Amino acid sequence: MSADGEETRERVVDRRRERSLDFPHFGVLGTGWRYPVRVLVLACLAAGLAGCSSRRAPAPVEDSLTSGRISVVCSPEVRGILERERAVFDSLYPGATIELREGRSSEGIRALFAAECDLAAISRELEPVERSAAMRGGLELEGYRFARDGVALVVHTRNVVENVELGEVRGVFGGSITGWGALGGAGERIQPVIQAPESDIMAFFTAKVMEGEPIRAPVVYETSDSGVVAYVTRHPGAMGIVSMAWCERGVRPLRLATLKGLSYWRPDAETVHRGDYPLSRDMNLYVRPTGPALANGLITFITSRDGQAIVRDAGLVPTAVPVRFVRRSPLLGTHK
Repeated sequence: MSADGEETRERVVDRRRERSLDFPHFGVLGTGWRYPVRVLVLACLAAGLAGCSSRRAPAPVEDSLTSGRISVVCSPEVRGILERERAVFDSLYPGATIELREGRSSEGIRALFAAECDLAAISRELEPVERSAAMRGGLELEGYRFARDGVALVVHTRNVVENVELGEVRGVFGGSITGWGALGGAGERIQPVIQAPESDIMAFFTAKVMEGEPIRAPVVYETSDSGVVAYVTRHPGAMGIVSMAWCERGVRPLRLATLKGLSYWRPDAETVHRGDYPLSRDMNLYVRPTGPALANGLITFITSRDGQAIVRDAGLVPTAVPVRFVRRSPLLGTHK
């Protein structure tokens, strides 16, 4: 490579670092997003500014990247983030009308297939049966990863157990491990706390931890992350399943290892971003390429630096921009 080429490459790297998001707890520059990101064209805004005056004649709302009307179905686990993204987008582009409807990820994909919505924001990847259905129907979809989450196992703050491996967790929820003594704690009975079996978080947990086997242990059902956390704070023997955004709100997350003898990892921004944490999952946006332009405009905003800052502030991990971690401590998860 020539000296001029090397200098150009260094300038590009420097600009990427300047645009990166900072996490205050950790310090390595991430690799950023692997999916294609559309460039948000603001030609319509520029045209409006060129002809602006104190009295503007009302104009019909056109379908563009920053105006028009779209319908979005979002899973309950990403509804809060999408509401914040919409609020900022609306403040920037008042010509846009974005309707949000809550529905499980399967409902969002079904609505997108049937053209009953323009964008689906879901807390998982497309399932094989959904991909097959799209191929059979000749339906083209574009997917954009916009956040990562860690599914955390949380316990009471007085619980002395620090580390578990996935086989032990499978034993707890499968019913073969019933007491904390088997995990190095006191002899108290373990009370599993889960969310609705049809929820995305439980579908992910069942696939990754239970390996398709049913949950046989007697469980307490809660309807949300906040409900699980509230139960665990009141019951020292409880073990709950929540998003990492809730794992330190009056409870404590366990460190997980894939197998006994391997490293244990805490669910935090760095371990989830790198994929070291065993229960890391992606949040995705799916859209039809032939749908309204505004859907792509919203996607571009969500995957921009400002949109990814909203993801970070919600307690999840940005994936569409370079992420910079500033490590607070050199210690990693250790084997018990």
